[in-house]
Amino acid sequence: MKIPIHKVAEAALEIMRRAAIEIPLDYKNGIKEAQKTETGKLPRFVIHAMQDNWEAADEDRRPMCADTGLPRYYVKVGNEASVESGFVAVEHALRKATADATQLVPLRPNRVHPLWRTDHNNNVGINAPEIEYSFEPDANWIDITTVHKGGLFGTDYRMLFPGDGIDGIKRFLLDTLIAFGKRGLACQPAIVGIGLGGSKDTCMQLGKQAACLRVVGDRNPDPKIAELELELKKLGNSIGMGAMGFVGSNMVVDCHIEVGYTHTGGMPISIHTFCLSSRRATARIHPNGEIEYRTDPRWFTPYMRRETVQW
Repeated sequence: MKIPIHKVAEAALEIMRRAAIEIPLDYKNGIKEAQKTETGKLPRFVIHAMQDNWEAADEDRRPMCADTGLPRYYVKVGNEASVESGFVAVEHALRKATADATQLVPLRPNRVHPLWRTDHNNNVGINAPEIEYSFEPDANWIDITTVHKGGLFGTDYRMLFPGDGIDGIKRFLLDTLIAFGKRGLACQPAIVGIGLGGSKDTCMQLGKQAACLRVVGDRNPDPKIAELELELKKLGNSIGMGAMGFVGSNMVVDCHIEVGYTHTGGMPISIHTFCLSSRRATARIHPNGEIEYRTDPRWFTPYMRRETVQW
């Protein structure tokens, strides 16, 4: 049985709406925990205002932030899944859903040509919106996740070397978060994603996915990496900055690390902060047309993180 393409289109438009308006519960709870220990007066005010804004957006069914970011998709395909008209039709449906959502939600039309500044007023253009794929064995559904992440700041990259070790990672994290806070390059408190290893492009992808596709409280299955995630979260909250860079004590809601095997001579690292709206939503579409909506993308499955040594 093939997954109906009109259900893909329906789900894509709905998750665009949900991501723009509804704050995921895991992030809301993370902010409430941060609020309990925040020492700064201005950060406490910002966090309170954030929560008021979320409630107003939900009641009015309007985007919670005027800058609705750069909508993008992550598609996880079950190995047994088949879609009516194929995956070219899926990509057409996702692009159309982006254009429709820009008018109907509405989303701010942020996408322009980098040189000519051409604006189609619908967030669709060359290589936009981005669509990334992963696959899952023994499944006949497809998961579609949309993430609305700002596209200007909140990201940095550095080529470290094996000798830099864990201390080098900590130094880079501190350098980056302090720069973000002092220069207004990110909206805190944020989920921080760290990509470690891989090639340069893979490193950047892993960091963004770690920030945007894992929920607050989720830990890497490697116990030592999980321990480092908590250590870096504590470190990020020790620099004297809180919400929106004001003097305070809660800059990081959570820290997620994803790794990839890399060149023996280097240790590339990227850092990404998901903004205070943490806009994401997922739909699972079954062959019978049933659609399940959720806010946990479940992107990093055991299969995706597999370490293949069987050869």
